[in-house]
Amino acid sequence: MAEAERIIGTPDTPDAAGGGKERPDSEGTPAAGEPGPGPAAAGASGTGEAEATAARPRGRRRIAVLFAVAAFAYAIDLISKLIVVAKLEHHPPIEIVGDWLKFEAIRNAGAAFGFGEAFTVIFTMIAAAVIVVIARLARKLYSLPWAIALGLLLGGALGNLTDRIFRAPGVFEGAVVDFIAPKHFAVFNLADSAIVCGGILIVLLSFRGLDPDGTVHKD
Repeated sequence: MAEAERIIGTPDTPDAAGGGKERPDSEGTPAAGEPGPGPAAAGASGTGEAEATAARPRGRRRIAVLFAVAAFAYAIDLISKLIVVAKLEHHPPIEIVGDWLKFEAIRNAGAAFGFGEAFTVIFTMIAAAVIVVIARLARKLYSLPWAIALGLLLGGALGNLTDRIFRAPGVFEGAVVDFIAPKHFAVFNLADSAIVCGGILIVLLSFRGLDPDGTVHKD
């Protein structure tokens, strides 16, 4: 009989279930008298929570840097254009370094450095799309160099997009104010400079394998 009971088993009763021990609940809480999670599991959980907590403020700081750089680039571009329109437009160029560098007010309906004047609306849409992409990418930004690069791109795009919207001949077709005129080179503005510098920095960061989220990979 003892052998048969051992094979078949006995009914689950409070007394047979271990002297009144509670079974684990649906969330995995250990029963009374049973050992809880070991120190290693608790430590791993605590480390993961600490890393996630530390990552949130770090990400917010990088986003703050991005928008601070963008605001600075946008502000100096806007102020410089206001001064150029008020003081330099319809006036002779100002020589800065002889014939090698001049300040000359020019209205540009094309892209950066005067390219593609027949596609003003398209360039306006591209600039708006760049702004949206950068804003979405900012949510996963944990790299300071990437924050600076994207801030330069954002500030430059906003600067030229402001001209496209608010300057003549009309909304989304406005001509951008350019005034930096090196010898044997296209005339450009500070927004163009910010875009180019941001683009160069992004290329360098990509060659180094640094991603916007702060991870480094090697191909």
